Amino acid sequence: MVKRVIDIIGSIFGLIFLLPFLPFVTLAIILESGLPVFVKLDRISSGKVIKVYKFRTMVRNAHALKKDLKSLNERKDGPFFKIKNDPRLTKMGKFLRKLRLDEFPQFFNVLKGELSLVGPRPHEPEEILAYPLEFKKLYFAKGGLTGLSQVSGASALPFTKELEYDLFYVEHQSFWLDSKILFKTIAIFFFDPTGV
Repeated sequence: MVKRVIDIIGSIFGLIFLLPFLPFVTLAIILESGLPVFVKLDRISSGKVIKVYKFRTMVRNAHALKKDLKSLNERKDGPFFKIKNDPRLTKMGKFLRKLRLDEFPQFFNVLKGELSLVGPRPHEPEEILAYPLEFKKLYFAKGGLTGLSQVSGASALPFTKELEYDLFYVEHQSFWLDSKILFKTIAIFFFDPTGV
């Protein structure tokens, strides 16, 4: 109950913080690449598929182009997909990702109770299928905007190391651990936008 109350308060503050930027971000995305401004991405949280909100940072047919870019994938240690200079990114998208503003609409997911402020990183359904058996319990955990793996190296972590951090969090979560992760997230946001 305490965690949910903190989630609600935190998401409201996050959305208030986002509000002044919203008209400018919206206009910039539309002028560069049209609508939609937001995307809804399939992610797993609490054992079910949810739609995670983000500002659109890629061209409109980005998902369809993914299969043509598999040879450029820099992640060879698991199911994750990452290209440092992804050709699908728009100029505005690169700017939003650099400042990590693209993820702010996820505060709506927190307000709805689909995500928590702190939790394991919510992954795509096909990525979850590739989890080794010892990490399958992460499927049933509520995902978070930030988490232990995100503040411990983010996407620079090897596949299994990221899962180890997330599993440790699920098995040891507490108010104090959440507080440490939130404070570290704020520090990364303001002083190290790369998150690593």
